[in-house]
Amino acid sequence: MSAVTENDLLEATRQWIEGDPDPKTRETLRAIVDAGDRTAMAEAMGEPLTFGTAGIRGEVGPGSGRMNRATVIRTTRGLADYLITKHNGPPERPVALGFDARPDSRTFAGDTAGVLAAAGIGVRFFPEVTPTPLVAFAAKHLDAPAAVVITASHNPPADNGYKVYDRNAAQIIPPTDAEIAAAIERVGLAGDVPRIEGVFAGASDLVTEMPEDILAAYELELDSARPNPQTSDLRIVYTPLHGVGGDTLTRLFVSANHSGLLPVAEQARPDGAFPTVTFPNPEEAGALDLALNLAGEVDADLVLANDPDADRLATAVPMAGEWRLLSGNELGSLLGDYVLRYWRYPEPPIVVNSIVSSPMLGRIAARRGAVHEATLTGFKWIINAGLALEGNGAGRFAFGYEEALGYSVGQTVRDKDGLSAAVVMADLAAEEASAGRSVLDRLHDLWDEVGLWVSAQHSIVRAGPEGQAALLAAVDRLGSGPPSSVQGIEVTGMTDYRLGEEERPIWLGKQDLIELSLGDSGRVLVRPSGTEPKLKIYVDLSRPVDSDHDAAHQSLLSEAQSLAEAMGEWLEV
Repeated sequence: MSAVTENDLLEATRQWIEGDPDPKTRETLRAIVDAGDRTAMAEAMGEPLTFGTAGIRGEVGPGSGRMNRATVIRTTRGLADYLITKHNGPPERPVALGFDARPDSRTFAGDTAGVLAAAGIGVRFFPEVTPTPLVAFAAKHLDAPAAVVITASHNPPADNGYKVYDRNAAQIIPPTDAEIAAAIERVGLAGDVPRIEGVFAGASDLVTEMPEDILAAYELELDSARPNPQTSDLRIVYTPLHGVGGDTLTRLFVSANHSGLLPVAEQARPDGAFPTVTFPNPEEAGALDLALNLAGEVDADLVLANDPDADRLATAVPMAGEWRLLSGNELGSLLGDYVLRYWRYPEPPIVVNSIVSSPMLGRIAARRGAVHEATLTGFKWIINAGLALEGNGAGRFAFGYEEALGYSVGQTVRDKDGLSAAVVMADLAAEEASAGRSVLDRLHDLWDEVGLWVSAQHSIVRAGPEGQAALLAAVDRLGSGPPSSVQGIEVTGMTDYRLGEEERPIWLGKQDLIELSLGDSGRVLVRPSGTEPKLKIYVDLSRPVDSDHDAAHQSLLSEAQSLAEAMGEWLEV
């Protein structure tokens, strides 16, 4: 169902009502029609949710532009048709299925399982709310033809989503996303899609609970992936931000012999309403306030936080009586270095990060004899690049990360995994503590070795079609004639990623991104956002450190932010 015009909006809305199997959303949409509220109709039906490499995600509500049972049912039928085509019939092995704690997630998961079962496709489901990394692990462990997680991750409370993993247990990439999207487009009204109800209660033999040993199998693989296992009684404050990671992470820490875990009581249990945070994203200002307050009260050694589906990790460490949040790039460099320092396999280690992440990991990899690769933004590219390089004999995938707090340690999960990253971060902190040192001491060592690296961002927002056109025109101007210098730093080269994709691997293909090289000083990246009316400017700067690491860090960070803003002024949007 493609986007509708003003003339057929009413008819499209009536059709959706006719095919909506959910009386709640059906009646809500019917009331909008009866009231003649064309604005509300346009919001519900004007721009449908589209399926892409991240699946679908959006606000819960009635209509084709919202997450609801009808959207989930149609999406699942498209996925089923895709799988049947690829396997020349229903795949022999079952699809893995999990869901988070948002209010509609279990219902959406039940519809997903019911549609797949009606199509003759088996399903193994987690009966309770489950961290996304555990579903991804189950897909790999069970050799599933696909996996689905009903989750909106760290999106606002009103949202929900539908995330798909491919037969390699990694997130889907082109052309799979387009093939599934085309199959969804061919699906008719949701009410006409065959579906077995009550599958979680035993209505179909094709739908069964996940084996009870899945978590134990995950623990076993995680334990073997830990670079240098430690035991500790460090006081580690932890929050899952009302998400689904708390029980699993607590069990993992007991198994890993880290006995000092201190959960934030107000945020420890799954609650899709997220009552103590306005935005359940550990990157957002204020999201970690309760954890940091508790850390101060108990004189903690470390603060760890997962996002609501537990695939991301945030970390704070004590510094001069206060708490310093590590950036995603700093944590990525620390974890990547930790993996490489204790590498024990005969093959060369492969480390991968997204192109908008810091070049620092690449510098560390060069010092450790590792293979390093950069990819398009998105963990699907990081994992698929690692798998492809490994398949080509380049080495063994060891670590991947993106600056938005996503990390994959080893091969336990073929996606970002905030649970395993938390355990390994506790190991790293415990190792430093046993030597009378801190996590920051280790970061300072890395700065001494490969240079101090800082990252800053600046965004230019221009709403509406004219604003979007202005942003794209600014990128065109930059590509046609970059500045000779920015803030007194010479621009030594430019890479326009809109061009030459045939000369690059698929994981670094065409994208609206321009990189300006600043030589040994760093780089500037400029790209329009794919989801918001903004132009994003990333700056990574580097310089040698003399004595005061933290003062040098603050100074260079301020310089990077100033440079990012100066780049925005030069673009003249």
